[in-house]
Amino acid sequence: MEKHIKITEEPSNYDGLEGMDTLEIVANINNEDKKVAEAVKQVLPQVVTVVDETAKRFEKGGRLFYIGAGTSGRLGILDASEIPPTFGMPHDRVIGLIAGGDEAIRKAVENAEDDTKQAWKDLQEHNINDNDVLVGIAASGTTPYVLGGIEDAKSNGILTVGITNNPGSPLAKSTDIPIEVNVGPEFLTGSTRMKSGTSQKMVLNMISTALMIRVGRVKGNKMVNMQLSNTKLVDRGTRYIMEELDLSYEEAEKALKKYGSVKLAVDALK
Repeated sequence: MEKHIKITEEPSNYDGLEGMDTLEIVANINNEDKKVAEAVKQVLPQVVTVVDETAKRFEKGGRLFYIGAGTSGRLGILDASEIPPTFGMPHDRVIGLIAGGDEAIRKAVENAEDDTKQAWKDLQEHNINDNDVLVGIAASGTTPYVLGGIEDAKSNGILTVGITNNPGSPLAKSTDIPIEVNVGPEFLTGSTRMKSGTSQKMVLNMISTALMIRVGRVKGNKMVNMQLSNTKLVDRGTRYIMEELDLSYEEAEKALKKYGSVKLAVDALK
């Protein structure tokens, strides 16, 4: 049996941080950050599997759930919250949940991550079912809130995914599709908000963006279904239509406001 080594708790490659000048500190952090993309590259096959399996369920009305505690939970909520404005999807298709509830987004909730039963209660509030996909995010791979949610989901026939930075961790072993991103020790020993968190954000970006492309929410390289929620996005949408249909800015803006999205305008006028 593979031994679980807590790489996220191993000593930093650097010591005497308080004796470094500011340039040394930020340069060394940058040197560590350079390792993250290469570590993520090693798990691309698993990410592909997650995207393809989720797309199959998504097209049948299924949903994507993220659960996590602390930084990991906040990153899941961040990714989920950006899907409606970027891709025009309803808020209930990609859902992020954090141990301790919404209060924990801004302020740590004591002992919330230690409850093995709460995640399933949180998920049941959204009527999670076997047409959905659950992604548990935990740098350590040992967070009870996440492990409990994954266990309950699996017992109910739900496809489970684990994003962790400790290969061989309980989370990796308990999920259908483990994504184990080994970024090595943190610059500040044990501070998984750094490289580990960066790697999680990169993986979540890949999963959600590739999923939205697979289910038809992108045309060419454009966010044609984005919500027109501010002046910047209206301007961006107008320019997309200008480029696609060879219209003037005024004509494109009028079409965008008439049809409500780039995709609908282009489909109607092309």
